[in-house]
Amino acid sequence: MTSDTRDTIAFIGGGNMASALIGGLVKSGRAPASILVVDPDEAQRAKLQAEFGVRTLAAADAMLAGAALVVWAVKPQLFKEAAAPCAAQVAGALHLSVMAGIRSDAIARALGADGAAARIVRSMPNTPALIGRGIAGLYATPGVSADERTLVEQVLAPTGQVLWVQAEADLDAVTALSGSGPAYVFYFVEAMMAAAEAMGLTAEQGKQLALATFDGATALAAASDEPPEVLRERVTSKGGTTYAALQSMRGDAVAEAITRAVRAAQQRAKELGDEFG
Repeated sequence: MTSDTRDTIAFIGGGNMASALIGGLVKSGRAPASILVVDPDEAQRAKLQAEFGVRTLAAADAMLAGAALVVWAVKPQLFKEAAAPCAAQVAGALHLSVMAGIRSDAIARALGADGAAARIVRSMPNTPALIGRGIAGLYATPGVSADERTLVEQVLAPTGQVLWVQAEADLDAVTALSGSGPAYVFYFVEAMMAAAEAMGLTAEQGKQLALATFDGATALAAASDEPPEVLRERVTSKGGTTYAALQSMRGDAVAEAITRAVRAAQQRAKELGDEFG
């Protein structure tokens, strides 16, 4: 693959998520010269050049013109500032956003693109993407073709799974479930570690036991054709230890608390979309 701008994937922002995507692209065989990164941070540009051999710019210029795909990987509050100098070169490109809260119509407006014809894919990834174990919810505007959806999937493939949604508002639910979800898991692990110490084990032993249990249980659930409810029932003998724990959780309305927490995250995602979008 050459460095012809028609083959170029341009990243606006070169932080952790962009680095994960770039690393995956290079590992999968894309020529580093076909990747262009715009980032004002000199140290970050030098790191990307040294690690991946990609081209970098401190600020947007005509090198962006004709890029096949533009990946927006800046902080949401910096998007308008970052978009302004890029708009003239990239308004007609296919756009992939990994920014939380910036809706497709806001992206189109900031780029001066025709809202009805704008080709924009919004992605809501999560942090396990940094080790290739993430999942990203995706929404495409009507102007995005099937081939362009495939291109986006190829770009995101090194970070993990993808899931397309039909309505852009569904990304708020994706944000609440999988975008914020790793924090829920870490919170549960923290609690299990504290319980381990209270029962006389060390925090490190509690961490090893909790992480291995989460890893094994989720792998079993993914490999099984049976729903989690059935898998749970199989390890819950009435009057046994698991039953005692689950009864305690039911008494504390843990399931209802989790539902409320996820809905709170969904509502906050909507509020951020209203604010930035």
